[in-house]
Amino acid sequence: MGRFSALRLLYEGLTGNRGWTPHWRDAAPQPAYDIIVIGGGGHGLATAYQLAATYGQTRVALLEKGWIGGGNVGRNTTIVRANYLLPSNQGFYALSLRLWERMEQDLNYNVMMSQRGVLNLCHSDAQRDAAIRRGNAVRLSGADAVYLDAGALKKDWPFLDYDNARFPIRGGLLQPRAGTARHDAVAWGYARAASDRGVDIIQNCEVTGFDIRGGKVFGVETTRGHIAAGKVGVAVAGNTSRLMGMAGLRMPIESHVLQAFVTEGLKPVIPGVVTFGVGHFYISQSDKGGLVYGGDLDGYNSYAQRGNLPMVEHVAAAGVSLMPMIARARMLRSWGGIMDMTMDGSPIIDRTPVEGLYLNGGWCYGGFKATPGSGLVFAHLLATDTPHEVAKGFRLDRFARGHVIDETGHGPTPNLQ
Repeated sequence: MGRFSALRLLYEGLTGNRGWTPHWRDAAPQPAYDIIVIGGGGHGLATAYQLAATYGQTRVALLEKGWIGGGNVGRNTTIVRANYLLPSNQGFYALSLRLWERMEQDLNYNVMMSQRGVLNLCHSDAQRDAAIRRGNAVRLSGADAVYLDAGALKKDWPFLDYDNARFPIRGGLLQPRAGTARHDAVAWGYARAASDRGVDIIQNCEVTGFDIRGGKVFGVETTRGHIAAGKVGVAVAGNTSRLMGMAGLRMPIESHVLQAFVTEGLKPVIPGVVTFGVGHFYISQSDKGGLVYGGDLDGYNSYAQRGNLPMVEHVAAAGVSLMPMIARARMLRSWGGIMDMTMDGSPIIDRTPVEGLYLNGGWCYGGFKATPGSGLVFAHLLATDTPHEVAKGFRLDRFARGHVIDETGHGPTPNLQ
């Protein structure tokens, strides 16, 4: 497949766009591979790409039960950031942000990365102090952060409700290099790049079981037959517990639905991403003008890719409290992604007790922004059998050992992360 370029776009436009070919091969499963990656979302696709591009693995299959882009990678609010507090997460997300910044060049694909900044508001003295502390930690990790008081915020964010009696805006922590990216373009870009490097991307191929003998995995059972493999990596987000249960493993994970929403198209009004420090509300504006926003998890456990109306009302109320001007915007649609919530709000990238079976999961709210970093470190683990330097803290057994990474400070309560 030829590379994309301005000249190629011009040529195709002048010739009726008849020269384009499918972005990736719709491969049929072979009897055996060296490595199988289960899950055709962002993390699985990035892992398959890195296995081929960085580690030279040529016999790799990526299995997706539906279609590429049909899961969480196409059902999120597109936010990219690296403003984490704790060391294990700091190093990882700082790496991931650097990979985001060069993704379009690496993949030769326009993922519409827009570094317009992410602003986290604070509404009390305690939140202000916590924001300043977080900003210092972020800068020490190599990422960027700047604290702005209310006076400075009003210059670029005049539409916020600064005089709210209940939740006055005291300031905010801004990460200028953060922003948004086009979620489905990320999936397509990785799929195209992985396929170009020989990865078999196999859609409509649901895993129904694992071939495990003597404590070692020898392949997987699928709706398209048995496929043998020397190693199997699992990256299936909210379905992690269900799939790993087929291997006889119980995960420290709960699955919850997280809804996202988009309004009608409006003129440019929101310059970046802004998050409400009280109502857990976050919003940005897409390139088509729609306001893209989200909030809290639905409180009950579910594997359904849909939400409930009380949470729609709850999120909308938080948004109107923060910026009353959006009260008259008409919501066009909502959708739900399944979040694999760990007991400490941080991910798991590790080998499992089953030899040859590897896990990438527990991303909570951080899945999309982690995509390139997750793919690199998981590919490193699969290819070398050793954890990547920035992922050494993401051990599966940390919950049993008491070495948790409690990023949000909520303890063992995934529904509050």
